[in-house]
Amino acid sequence: MMPQLASALLPLLYTLDPEQAHGLALRALRLGLAGRDTEPSDPRLAVSVLGQRFANPIGLAAGFDKDALAVAPLTRLGFGFVETGTVTPRPQPGNPRPRLFRLTEDRAVINRFGFNNGGIEAYVRHLAAGRAASGGVPVGANVGINKEGADPERDYPALVAAVAPHADYVVINISSPNTPGLRDLQGEARLRSILEAVRAGAGPHPPLLVKVAPDLSEDGLASVVESCVAGGVTGLIVSNTTISRPAGLRSPQAREAGGLSGAPLFALSTEMLRRAARLAAGRLVLIGVGGIGSGRDVLAKIRAGASLVQVYSALVFEGPALVGRLRRELLAALEEQGFASVAEAVGADLR
Repeated sequence: MMPQLASALLPLLYTLDPEQAHGLALRALRLGLAGRDTEPSDPRLAVSVLGQRFANPIGLAAGFDKDALAVAPLTRLGFGFVETGTVTPRPQPGNPRPRLFRLTEDRAVINRFGFNNGGIEAYVRHLAAGRAASGGVPVGANVGINKEGADPERDYPALVAAVAPHADYVVINISSPNTPGLRDLQGEARLRSILEAVRAGAGPHPPLLVKVAPDLSEDGLASVVESCVAGGVTGLIVSNTTISRPAGLRSPQAREAGGLSGAPLFALSTEMLRRAARLAAGRLVLIGVGGIGSGRDVLAKIRAGASLVQVYSALVFEGPALVGRLRRELLAALEEQGFASVAEAVGADLR
């Protein structure tokens, strides 16, 4: 099956509860029903960062495949890379349902999952098998802490050590709004303490990134950047979902509690990315996330300082055909704006 055909079947999924639909989509992926993108990425889209070559800069954000159950099928959709998780040390059910809401009128999603996952032990088995079958597409592992009984300075090093042999990069998630107290870990003293613990206790590991919230103050972002540089972090993912509700949301679901992602997050997350790029001044690799729906959006993130980007909500609304469309539109946008390659466009707005 081609990704376009799989996308054509999306209206059937929309008749279901969003979380049920998500579960079915994952099952379909595992059965190979989402198809395969057979069109190779144009060489102009290639990016070399994090010690890897990415055939294109468009990745899948964490949260879609929390337990790394569909790694290989996802890599076949044409993504340049796939990030799995967030995984916690122990299994946990997450928050009560309903906890996932489609804001169809706004091309947005609100979730308050609360790191529901099967725990690190099962995750590592799935991740190892999936990455081995990924055909060389880079695979990331996103790690977080349990809602109860967590000790960040103990848990993050253990998580990084567990996933290190099976991931091309590791992300420390300190910015989900759905685990009480998690965002407090973005404070300078606590973040430095966690990164020092990782450096002392995780052993050899692939490049380490930190995922930040789009709701940080300017001073808060500056302290995160400096803490990450001092702590040996390779990059930042900008950004997670927002607890804010931008003006103009039309969906009746907009008042639901949780993190908002999708089109309304684009302006906020891109401005934050631009600020992070100025603060980092080339010392950190940046991955831009939030509200991407077109190739022009991808290029806007790249011009703002991102070497790579990630999508999630647009995939919910468009299905697997999204990836090929974004690659084609990105090529057209590069040509139109006078760039010979993605690499040439990185940070163009800051120069």
